[in-house]
Amino acid sequence: MKVLLFYSPAPRQVREWLLDLPSGCTVAQALAQSPVFGEFPDLQSRTLTLGVWGKRTGQNHILRENDRLEIYRGLRVDPKIARRERFSRQGAKRAGLFSATRAGGKAGY
Repeated sequence: MKVLLFYSPAPRQVREWLLDLPSGCTVAQALAQSPVFGEFPDLQSRTLTLGVWGKRTGQNHILRENDRLEIYRGLRVDPKIARRERFSRQGAKRAGLFSATRAGGKAGY
């Protein structure tokens, strides 16, 4: 069976592998047979967060034909904190829903 394996080592970089696996293969077996650990050896020492088609899964999940197996990397910054910092840099008048106003119009209209 054919399974696609995706990993993004950095923003805007995506690596993709097409794996030809025996039927009934688990996620752990697929990772062991893939070249991902050869290219990114630091992944072996980490606890991996995995998903199939965007839904988190464990290493014992049995893969099916044409599944998309994804390895997720951790967030470096909490999205809420990043949004708060970006808003404080831009200011209330230039950010968000009320940034575009008509001449002579009220904010948000």
